[in-house]
Amino acid sequence: MDRVTAAKVFVDVAYSGSFTATSGRLSISRSMVTRYVEEMENWLETRLLHRTTRKVSLTSAGEACLGKIEKWLEQSEEIVSTSAINGELFGKIRVASSMSFGFAQLVPAVKGFMEKHPKVSIDLDLQDSVADLIESRIDLAIRIASTPDPSLIGQPIALCESVLVASPEYLANNTPILEPQDLMFQDCLGYKNFEQNVWHLSQGDMFESVEVKCRLTANEATALLHASLLGIGISLQPTYLATEYIKSGELVAVLPDWQPNTLTTYALYSSRKHLSPTVRALIDYLKDYFSPLPWR
Repeated sequence: MDRVTAAKVFVDVAYSGSFTATSGRLSISRSMVTRYVEEMENWLETRLLHRTTRKVSLTSAGEACLGKIEKWLEQSEEIVSTSAINGELFGKIRVASSMSFGFAQLVPAVKGFMEKHPKVSIDLDLQDSVADLIESRIDLAIRIASTPDPSLIGQPIALCESVLVASPEYLANNTPILEPQDLMFQDCLGYKNFEQNVWHLSQGDMFESVEVKCRLTANEATALLHASLLGIGISLQPTYLATEYIKSGELVAVLPDWQPNTLTTYALYSSRKHLSPTVRALIDYLKDYFSPLPWR
C-alpha cells in the first residue's frame, strides 16, 4: 500500500477527527481510510488514533508523530515536484473560495490552468463561510476582503468593485432614489458577510454611510442577485456578478455616481508550510489571468 497516500489520509483524519469526513473529502471509501490508517500504524509500530463510536482523536504517539509526518509529506511533495520530467507540474491542489466567485470567476480561470498542466487536478471547496485552511487541508484560499487574514500569507490578485442594483420593475414601483439617504426607505437585500445593515458609499471626497432596511438577507451573493432580478429589492453586488445583467437591461445600477467600498481579492495560504511549485504556479497564473484590474 502507498505509504505517501497512507500518510496523507492519517493527517487528514487527525485534523478532521472523523473517518467519514476524510472519506468524503478525499473521495475514497471509509473502509479504505481505515486500511490506510492501519497501514501507518503498522509501519510505525504504534497506535496513532483513539477510535470510539463518537469521535476519533490522536494518541500521545499520534500527537508526537503528526508534525514529523506532515514535514515528511512536504518534503516528498517537493521532491516529486522538482523531479518531474521536463519540469512538468502535477498533483492535486485544494482551493477554497466563495460560491459566487468560484462560479463566476474561478472555474473559468482554472480551466485554462488545467489545460496548460494536464497532470494537475483541482479540488474546489466553495462556501461563503471562511474555512480554516489547516483544519480543512486547503492549499490555497481565494478571499475577497478589505484586509487579508493576518494569520495567513499570500498576495493580491485582483480588485473587486461593487455596485448597487435593482430590477427595472422594482425601480418603477418605488420612490425615486436620488441620493444615498433615499436607500433608508427602500427594500434592501442584506449580505451577511459584508455590510449587511450599513452601506458605505463615496463620490470623490464625499462619503456616506447609510443604514438600510433588509427584509431579506442571505449568506451567499448569488441568491441576492437573483432576488434583485425578481424585483424583491436593491442588493450590493460585486461587479463580476452584476455587470452582464446591467448590460442586458435585466438590472439597473442604482446611484451609479456613488461607489461602494472596493475590496481586494487575495490568494492566501497557511504560513505553517512551504508553498509547493504547483500552488505557486497557480497563484502566478491567477495574477496574470485577472490582470488588468478590476473586473467590469
